[in-house]
Amino acid sequence: MGWLPKIKWNSIHTKLLATYLLLTTLGTSLMAGYILWSFYAYFMKARQAEMHNWSTAIAESVADSLEENKRERVELLMQRYGAAETITIRVFNSKGQLIATSNPQQDRQVKNWLAVPGVSAALEKREVQGLAKGVLSNDDRLFIAQPIVRNGQLLGALRMSITLQQFQRQFAIVIWTVLGTLVFTILLCTLISEWLARSLSRPIQTMKNFAIRLGSGHFGDKLHIRQSNELDQLALELNRMSERLASLDQERRAFLANVSHELRTPISNVLVTVEALRGGAASDPAVRDRFFQNVEDETKRLSRLIGDLLDLGRLEAGVTHLEKQNIPLASLISRAVRAVETRMQNSQISAHVNVADLQVQGDSERLLQAFLNLLDNAIKHSTPNSRIFITGYKQDKQAVVTIRDQGQGIKDSDLPRIFEQFYTGDRSRKGRGVGLGLAIAKRIIEAHGGSITANSKFGEGATFTIYLPLQ
Repeated sequence: MGWLPKIKWNSIHTKLLATYLLLTTLGTSLMAGYILWSFYAYFMKARQAEMHNWSTAIAESVADSLEENKRERVELLMQRYGAAETITIRVFNSKGQLIATSNPQQDRQVKNWLAVPGVSAALEKREVQGLAKGVLSNDDRLFIAQPIVRNGQLLGALRMSITLQQFQRQFAIVIWTVLGTLVFTILLCTLISEWLARSLSRPIQTMKNFAIRLGSGHFGDKLHIRQSNELDQLALELNRMSERLASLDQERRAFLANVSHELRTPISNVLVTVEALRGGAASDPAVRDRFFQNVEDETKRLSRLIGDLLDLGRLEAGVTHLEKQNIPLASLISRAVRAVETRMQNSQISAHVNVADLQVQGDSERLLQAFLNLLDNAIKHSTPNSRIFITGYKQDKQAVVTIRDQGQGIKDSDLPRIFEQFYTGDRSRKGRGVGLGLAIAKRIIEAHGGSITANSKFGEGATFTIYLPLQ
């Protein structure tokens, strides 16, 4: 059971969910941090500007009182504008001695005011603002220290500080509110991310299981995914692949069955003939010669079948080497017609050839084999005293060759399957053969970058059209 967590963490659903949550948490955290930082910076800047205005106004009043040497008025100003715990205002003379404060009871304990942040700078005629601990407390305070100058003469310094405890309490409430909102947002996004992750991972998992079933040989299954995105298109392609694999598997089974049948028939005939000869038929010279001829015919038939199978296998595997060269089309077709001329004469069939002077590029022997197979098919299915019409002409950048016979033709139901392996004419056009000639011809022509089609009207013959690229 130790491998279960690994599979769980490596699943697409878990990775998608973790990615969504990580991005959501990172995005909301950055946004919340930026909002809190902006709020804090805005508050501090606003308080500093407010303190500057207050201290400047109070410093002017203190300067007036110091010029008139009215220290009581200065102390009154401190008591009026200062607050015991929140706002502390202190006034120092030019030597750094405390002359007035809003908190006299605690300030008596301080011996060295020059060590207090901002006082020394203010006595050097420099205004200082900042954040520091309280003089006699540990709370954070915002302070401003500025010189008191009148007519270019330094009269002293004023230092004002305010506590941040109330703001910090309010800011803590804001932080907890933001954090609570952040947690709620993450929980809500978790639910949404879970839904999104499942909506993406479920069809992917379904397609994975579907692919596993295809790999185990369950062809022809259908995959149903209803999503208007790339997954729907992928499911459609997987269904097409399943249909194609099912078709190929069916063709493979039919191919094996047909090969077994076609090989078994001549071998069985040879075995029967040998047993007959062994049983005493060899004593009669006429019977013996007939049996030997039968063995020879079946052996040749078996040899042709094996040769055709090898050729077909090489063509489909793409391992057949084609010797490309320029070939006169008329000469190539004349060779094919001459090769079957004796057969045509024996069957009382004539050929009418009308081929233009065109040059194609390819393997002459392979193309000759393709045309011989097509002519052989036309001869087998032609009626006596009929003609085979062979024409060749140029169409755009292709050479087009048509071979038309005057036989019975091909039924519409059989026409789409005429180029299949072992599809013999005994189901559509009566004749002899094992059904590999047209399949081999098609593969040869396609190997040359061309194509072949067949059309027919039953009872009026069939026409095969070959398209080959010109030189």
